Amino acid sequence: MDIIKDDAFRKQLKSGLSGAYLFFGEEDYLKSFSLRAARESVCGDETFAVFNDVSIDPIDYTPSALLSALTPPPMMSDKKIVSINGLAISDMRASEINDLCEVLATLSDYDYNVLIISVPSGLIDEGYLPKSPSAVFKQLAKYMTPVKFDSVTGARLISWLGKHFSHHGVTASERVCSMLIDRCGKSMFTLAYETEKLSYYALADNRTEVTLDDVRNVSPETLDAEAFALTNAILEGKNSAALDALDAMKFQRVEEVKVLGEVSSAISDLLAIKMLQTEGVSATEAATILRLNAYKAKLYYAAASNKSLERLKKAMYLCSDADLSIKSFSSGFTAIEKLICSL
Repeated sequence: MDIIKDDAFRKQLKSGLSGAYLFFGEEDYLKSFSLRAARESVCGDETFAVFNDVSIDPIDYTPSALLSALTPPPMMSDKKIVSINGLAISDMRASEINDLCEVLATLSDYDYNVLIISVPSGLIDEGYLPKSPSAVFKQLAKYMTPVKFDSVTGARLISWLGKHFSHHGVTASERVCSMLIDRCGKSMFTLAYETEKLSYYALADNRTEVTLDDVRNVSPETLDAEAFALTNAILEGKNSAALDALDAMKFQRVEEVKVLGEVSSAISDLLAIKMLQTEGVSATEAATILRLNAYKAKLYYAAASNKSLERLKKAMYLCSDADLSIKSFSSGFTAIEKLICSL
């Protein structure tokens, strides 16, 4: 059984992808990044991307839906890409795995496809790789090339953060990067958003270096980091960043009601602080009035300063609509995605 690492997969992007790939392992951010890169590689012409980039939501996955996606030939291209991002293999019964493999067995009949199935961290029984893979893993590996995405830690993660800061036009010392990891955790989804936010914060202050104080003043601690990253991206109209943050919470299998609850709570606090701001109330006074943690109040006070009262009110109405949709129609994450795209 040939298992490749994510760096080997990126090399294949340059030479051209073919066949089917099974993304697995601990680092979900790199899976999403590699999937996006694969889409760009296969669908170079955006004009025909609607035909040649077919994405199946895990909620909508069935063997017949996959086969229907694989069957049509590409439009004005040699290849097309079909992907399922977030399929929980460990939740599937043996019969469902067999049905999936029956479809995978037909891939040679539709060799114009690049198929990628990305499995969230911990949601496939790997067995003891590489010597003793599980029965399910061996079954899938007959038809797909397994691509392992290991967790990025230590010096490699610090180096990645440094490059991320550089991409946004600023620098950050190893000490700053280490503090950011200690404060926000090792989730690359969260860290990617925080580097962007910190970079713009420094640039807005006419600086090109991110400092330790910037991290203290701008970046939330681990408990609230992902929910705040999602909320901020929604309010700033950064749909791509918001959807990435939502993907992170999906991959961690956070229930949609809880995700919306955390977002609604954050927006409610921001709205309350914004209303106090308009009355000239300071961050310290707002913390006392709203009974918020002093640090959290300071962070939200800074965020509210850059957002209009009207936008925050609209966000609260949309949260209410999304909550009703989820509870009434079991729309899953679709309601939250609609919230993201409506602001």
